[in-house]
Amino acid sequence: MNRKRTGMGFSEHAGAKFCVERIILDELKLEEVAQRQTEIHRPSIKQKICDSIRCSVGQWKIWIVTWIPVLSWIPRYSVQENGLGDLVSGVSVGIMHLPQGMAYALLASVPPVFGLYTSFYPVLVYFIFGTSKHVSIGTFAVISIMIGSVSERLAPEDHFLTNGTNGSFVMDTEARDVQRVKVAAATTLLCGIFQVLLGLVRFGFVVTYLSEPLVRGYTTGAATHVIISQLKYMLGVSPRRFTGPLQLLYTLVELGSLLPQTHIPTLVISLVALTALVIVKEINSCCRHKLLLPVPIELMLIIAGTLVSHYTDLKAVNGVDVVGKIPSGLVPPRVPEVGFFSSVVGDAFAVAVVGYAISISLGKTFALKYGYKVDSNQELLALGFSNVIGGFFQCYSVTSSLSRSLVQESTGGKTQVAGVISAVIVLITVLKLGSLFEELPTAVLSTIVFVNLKGMFMQCQDIPALWKSNSVDLLVWLVTFLCTVLLNLDLGLAASIIFTLLTVIFRTQRPSYSLLGRVPDTELYLETESYKEAKAIPGITIFRSSAMLHYANVELYQEALLEKSGINVPELKKRKEEEKEKKRQQKEKDKQTGVLRVLANRLLVSMKNVSESVHRQRTDHEHIINDNGIATVSHGNMNRGFQPEQDSEEEERDNTETHSSSCDNVEEHTHSIILDFTPVSFIDTVTLKTLKNIFQNFAEVDVTVYIAGSQVCVVQQLERGGFFSESVSKGRLFPSIHDAVLHCLCLRDLSCSEFALEMPRVTRF
Repeated sequence: MNRKRTGMGFSEHAGAKFCVERIILDELKLEEVAQRQTEIHRPSIKQKICDSIRCSVGQWKIWIVTWIPVLSWIPRYSVQENGLGDLVSGVSVGIMHLPQGMAYALLASVPPVFGLYTSFYPVLVYFIFGTSKHVSIGTFAVISIMIGSVSERLAPEDHFLTNGTNGSFVMDTEARDVQRVKVAAATTLLCGIFQVLLGLVRFGFVVTYLSEPLVRGYTTGAATHVIISQLKYMLGVSPRRFTGPLQLLYTLVELGSLLPQTHIPTLVISLVALTALVIVKEINSCCRHKLLLPVPIELMLIIAGTLVSHYTDLKAVNGVDVVGKIPSGLVPPRVPEVGFFSSVVGDAFAVAVVGYAISISLGKTFALKYGYKVDSNQELLALGFSNVIGGFFQCYSVTSSLSRSLVQESTGGKTQVAGVISAVIVLITVLKLGSLFEELPTAVLSTIVFVNLKGMFMQCQDIPALWKSNSVDLLVWLVTFLCTVLLNLDLGLAASIIFTLLTVIFRTQRPSYSLLGRVPDTELYLETESYKEAKAIPGITIFRSSAMLHYANVELYQEALLEKSGINVPELKKRKEEEKEKKRQQKEKDKQTGVLRVLANRLLVSMKNVSESVHRQRTDHEHIINDNGIATVSHGNMNRGFQPEQDSEEEERDNTETHSSSCDNVEEHTHSIILDFTPVSFIDTVTLKTLKNIFQNFAEVDVTVYIAGSQVCVVQQLERGGFFSESVSKGRLFPSIHDAVLHCLCLRDLSCSEFALEMPRVTRF
């Protein structure tokens, strides 16, 4: 049998067995054997600051490469390996940017050309600061609708109505669009500032509080808002705008009342475009392995819609709404109006968190697939810089797009060079081709948005999957979706996060408590309720909680321990006090009885002496001389005396039998409790006090409590909290449950018992 030496034991590869022989270790012996370091040197805050601002050449190089990741990989970029894939991918994504940028601009309530700006500037910024190789930064439906809700709230159409002829009102759309662009730019700038600040303080972990069910439920709810917002463009009606909770329901009721006023030409255009999009996208999905590139149906539809609208003059003849004037060229940068900051601060923070959550989750998915690392804090900075710089160029907030990222990855894109190429495609369109799309019907853009949200609504398939796997996550998904739909996007996000945190608190408040038993012929201790072969050890209770201990659940922990162990500490303490009182009373009674016995003995001795004296006098006159000799008559009843020594011996024998019976009764009950502290990662002051009470209360009923599996940080916190004393030493702590069990058995002198013979061999010293 081939064995390989591993540490203190042997490992057998063929049978997967191991054998370890060592002494029983408690915390004191463990510190001696493992040589625990009492003082671990950690750099102070001052030293960290000095190290961070140290101006050596190497430090500056590391700092620059860390903050500007493009400098770390662009010098090693291989045109031969990556050039062709990035070129094809960039062109494909650039073609997708054009229709999506213009369509999602409608969601943001800004003119379509600003969607093209948003598809250009932030992409270049992310190329410099981003760490993901495959995500496509730009417009996204959920973020667009969040920006649009802010724009419409601060710049409603009612504020731009002017008096027309015959007492009618005319909408000043140019002034409205200018104001909404200012609101969107200010929100985007503040959103970027939030993301940069969070990135600087290394706050990338904030996204961990947005669980996957929450994000998917939220994006599905936001997609519902998007769908409802696009119905007015597809039907050609003008419903009133509602704000606040339940605005979606009010909007649906309003749209239902306006159905008789549906603009038929606009509806026909929407249905034709919708049918073409659905059919071609299904073909792309079914034949994706056979097609070199997916059919760019969105771009083809935009071109076809523009040509039909131009040659049939749909706007003038049929009254169909079109995109309108698209200025050629790029706009110069300008400072957004900071006066809007106080009105959009909550919305900007919500956009910052949601945008980052979507981007980092998508980026980590591709990083895991292709084996590279995405820095969460650097991604936060990259998104922040994209939004800050984009705000100065009148863009609105950006994040990663799932559809464009999948196209960028599937068409061979390997680096963010593909993003730069897609930005060049957008730039050419803005500079030279933008004016060609002025006759495009807005209904076509709305149908593009409508169909592209299919992936969002496919997330509803999570519901049956979560129903089978995790009911709490299902509840989070449903509550998030309903809150988002009913309470609007900002309030819905806040309510969803609060509810998710409450589920975490509830689950830590109500963990599962279990008793552990030993699996025969192993050192494994498992739940006796879940494993049939896990047998409880007589006299030893091993208790485990599935959650860590803190001030909010430690009282529940103590109550569960009393319930699971079956030891009624207050009742036993009361019974023990009663027994002490009985013993004290019996002792006093015995003391009084003893005094009376002494006096009685003395009286009997005196009476005996008198009796013997009288007897001797009588004997002298009662001698009878006969033929057979001398006969003596004795009074036997006078020889009998009190025998206190015999009575004392019988009483002592009775007391001994009673004490022996009491000891046998104690042996039958729990004498040791082992607390499994494996899940515990910290100890607060309330938990520390409760642990002291647990040790003290059980000690009063002759039950010893031990702790097993505690981490070194927990031991340090126990030391600093003054937990250890003469009565509770570090000898009560053990590195494993098995060490604690063997220690208890050795103390009870059970090493030679039938149970101990089944235990692994133990070296005692």
